[in-house]
Amino acid sequence: MKDAFGAPQSLLVLGGTSEIALATARRLIARRTRTVWLAGRPSPALESAASGLRQLGADVRTVAFDALDSASHESALGPVFSEGDIDLVLLAFGVLGDQARDENEPGAAVRVAQTNYTGAVSSGLICAKALQAQGHGSLVVLSSVAGERARRANFIYGSSKAGLDAFAQGLGDALYGTGVHVMVVRPGFVRSRMTAGLPEAPLATTPEAVATAIEVGLRRRSETVWVPGSLRLVMSALRHAPRAVARRLPV
Repeated sequence: MKDAFGAPQSLLVLGGTSEIALATARRLIARRTRTVWLAGRPSPALESAASGLRQLGADVRTVAFDALDSASHESALGPVFSEGDIDLVLLAFGVLGDQARDENEPGAAVRVAQTNYTGAVSSGLICAKALQAQGHGSLVVLSSVAGERARRANFIYGSSKAGLDAFAQGLGDALYGTGVHVMVVRPGFVRSRMTAGLPEAPLATTPEAVATAIEVGLRRRSETVWVPGSLRLVMSALRHAPRAVARRLPV
């Protein structure tokens, strides 16, 4: 259960090597989170992430999880919840893909969609059901401003995030009144390994800034969080721009 300060005492991260997720875990451990599960493909990077969090004083365990293998999600995540209540699930996995390549290789495009959307639907529903059985908990879903409107530069990635965003909003409505809180986080361009080498977009942010926004959003019981907050107005304007105008914009 959450402590007297409202901070989650237990955390499950889906996408255990995500820089945003790890920055969030570090903030929450500093605020009294004591048990952390990092779910991801077994790798030295996952073990290194777990070791780093253990040094901060948390009890950290890893669990083998593959977003693309939806048939294994129940058996992978079920035992985590059977160990005890989970106060917060952070759904943080995703791939950016390569737009130019993926347009010419449909199989690669499908992999982006299956990871970012299908894998999230499967694992998200499993975690939501477990949180509902507990009668409490929060599910934080890392979406993206890219899902607000399909853009020429990244419409494959953006469409997968649009689907994820709509799913998470609907799930939040379905769980309203059950004690389970769903929060959608929409960062803009985040300086991270995923975006290394790409031209930096305006209003770029960092994993640490997104982590701070997540913590504040949890405290406020927000349903949607934009990072930075000014992107909400920017994306509203882009979303409502006539299509003939939007396709000519340098975005």
